[in-house]
Parts: sequence; structure tokens; C-alpha cells
Amino acid sequence: MSELLKRKVDTYLSAWKNNPDRKPLIIKGARQIGKTRSIEKFAGENYASVIQINFVEQKKYRNIFDDGFDVDTILKNISLLNPELKFIPGDTIFFFDELQACPNCATSLKFFKLDGRYDVICSGSLMGINYREIESNSVGYKEDYEMHSMDFEEFLWAKGYSDEFIEELYQHMLAIKPLANLQMDVLFDLFRDYVTLGGMPEVVNTYMKNMNFSGTLGIQKQLLADYEEDITKYVVGLDKAKVKAVYNHISTFLAKENKRFQITKIANNARNRDYVGCVEWLADAGVINVCYCMNQPELPLRGNYDPKLYKIYFKDTGLLIASLDEEAQEDLRANKNLGTYKGAIYENIVGDMLVKQGYSLFYYSSDKPALEMDFFVRDADSLIPVEVKANDGATASLNNLLKEEKYPDVKYGIKLGYKNIGFNGKFYTFPYFLTFLLKRFIAERAKL
Repeated sequence: MSELLKRKVDTYLSAWKNNPDRKPLIIKGARQIGKTRSIEKFAGENYASVIQINFVEQKKYRNIFDDGFDVDTILKNISLLNPELKFIPGDTIFFFDELQACPNCATSLKFFKLDGRYDVICSGSLMGINYREIESNSVGYKEDYEMHSMDFEEFLWAKGYSDEFIEELYQHMLAIKPLANLQMDVLFDLFRDYVTLGGMPEVVNTYMKNMNFSGTLGIQKQLLADYEEDITKYVVGLDKAKVKAVYNHISTFLAKENKRFQITKIANNARNRDYVGCVEWLADAGVINVCYCMNQPELPLRGNYDPKLYKIYFKDTGLLIASLDEEAQEDLRANKNLGTYKGAIYENIVGDMLVKQGYSLFYYSSDKPALEMDFFVRDADSLIPVEVKANDGATASLNNLLKEEKYPDVKYGIKLGYKNIGFNGKFYTFPYFLTFLLKRFIAERAKL
């Protein structure tokens, strides 16, 4: 069933294949987001010969680089292990899976590129792969692509909605034209399903197959357990118990009013310096998104934040739901009883949707003057506050940012919530489910 899911990486892979100067490609991402399935599907449809090697399941293949990186030498060693494989110049792809288990493979990519007879795609879980080490190999001779779990657009595709339907939604945004009540109702129902499920392909497939949520929570809880097991397996140079403690307290932080990471919530007398590297490891592993507090609401974003003040979100909101009480999934679908977590859930999903569009995450919090803003993004010359509203409360901070002359970089704002499309002269209002189109909208608006 899962091979039927249309993914954005499919378009990327087609463009890569059509580039006459293509380089060996590394597709990286968190575990179980569909990397292997997507590459297998692409390879099978586009090449006469597919040489697929999994360095975790087929450990003997880790030695194929022992005699050097000359391509013919590598092919000879592969043939020794499996003489039935065919190497057809111009019509063969090597798919090296679980790259993290064989760093030497990354070094070989330069030689495959210089040789030019064969295409190469590598895939690896971010958890356990030392990309700093691997990226130092074959610099300039490879291409990197980071894949994520399914975004809301991919979820809509899975539900049968067309590109034309999605384009119509975007045109409504661009024209600031409200959606019909039926569209709003249907899309909010779909969006709540997506928030509840997250974007892990196995979870989405189970939901599609059963046409309900049965079995999905069990898969999500197993994914949480698998991630925890991988922390034990792959953490090197850090205290595994401390990394696990941070991982297991994500929902605890999000339950607090300011949602900020606070080391004292993990253990009594815990000190930040004892946990240095733990959050970075989880971020590098693709488990969490980190949102840093800006020093001032002004450009630039990078370099204008405090590395010691941040919030952490689950990469996949479905896993956040699974980390809560057993009843949380049902409560979210019914849009009730979530109390403290309601705001956290919508912040988490908006953060995830922004990251999947290529944004880094930043927020702002100040007591004097009292200002709180969930996220900031930017276009070429302006800073754009993004407010996430789980209810119909006031937008005091957004209004203050827009009226104060001391924030000249802020020219307009965006408010996301259970609201239709609108613009009041100061900020745009969009329903949550259109967040996946925000980067495109901001880029188009900047041209006006």
C-alpha cells in the first residue's frame, strides 16, 4: 500500500535524473519517513538494473571499498559477493541504503561521479549517521536532500485531492478570497486528522486502509519506542540517559505556559552544562525541531538569537499526540478536553509545517515591553511575525509589533487559527491548514 503514496521527493528524483550533470545523491532524514520506499519505486521505474545494498542488513558489503575507491575495483568486489548482478553503463543505479553503517561509501561518491557510467543514490537515517564526517568526504561531488515525514499537501494527495484543488486553495490566499463554509469544514476535519496522525507513512497508510484511526496509535507508540531504542544504540560521546531524559520530557515542556525548555524540569539540581549536546543530538537525528528566542524582533534572523533560550517540538505532531494520555488522540479529533496542550499542539504542527518548507524556527518573548510571538519568518527585506491562535483570544502582541515604530523590519503579520482567509490592513488571517502554502505566498507577496 505505501508504495502508492505520492511524495514530494518523487518530483525531486525525476528532476535529478533529468539533469545531465547529476551528482551522486544522498537522501537523509529521520527513520521510517519513507526514504527507502520512495527510492526503490523511482529506481525500479527508471533503470534496467538496480543494485540495492543495505549496509545494516548485508554487513559483508561494507568491505567492498577495502581495496580502494576505483569504480571497477568496487564493482569487482560486489561481483564476488553476488556474481548475478548486472552493471549496464548508463542504465544502472546503485542504491546504497543505511549509509550510516558504512562511512567509506560516502568517500566513494567522488569516484562514481568522476567515472560517470553509473548513477548512485544513498540513503541514511539521521539517527546514527555522522553527517559532519560524511560531508567532509566527496565535497563538490555529491548532492544532499533532506526528506521529512509527509506534509499536509502529501496527506491531501493521499486522500485523493488533486494538484488543481491545491492550486485553487493557493489562489484564494493570493486574492484574499475567503473559502466557502463547506470547504472550511471539510479541510478543518482533514487537518485535525492529519494533526492526530502526523506524517509517518505507515501511520497514514493504516488510516487509509482501515478508513479510520484503528491501529494508528499503536504504530505511533511503537515509533516512539523505536526512537528511544535508537538513542541507546547510536548516542556516542554523550550521556545516553540524559539524551533520553530530554526526549521523554518534550511534552512536559510544551505543557508549560511559555513552553520553553527548562533543564530544572528534567531533574532536581540539573545544570545546563551537564546537558550540552543532548538537544543538538536530537535535532541532528531528526527527532525534534528547535525554536530559538530572538534577542530583538529585527533582521537578520540568524545571529540574532540566544542559543541558551529555546523551545523544542516533536518533528512529527502525531508522535506528540502519542506521547500524551491514551485519550489525547480521541480528544483532538473531537476538538475538546485538551486544555493545556491545545496551544502546544497547534504550535508544534505550525512549527513542523514551517520546517518542511525550509524555514528555521525563531520566536520572541519579552516582559518589558510585554511581547510574545510564536514564530518569525522573513522575505527579502521584512520580518514577518506569525501568531498561532488555538482560540479566539486577543492579538495584542501582533498589534503591538505592527504599530510600534521601533520595529521597522516588521511591515505586516500573519495570524493562523480557526479562521477564514482575510486581511485587516495590518495582518493576514489564514486557517491552519493553509500553512503549508505560506512560503509560496510570502515570496509572491514580496514581488508586489
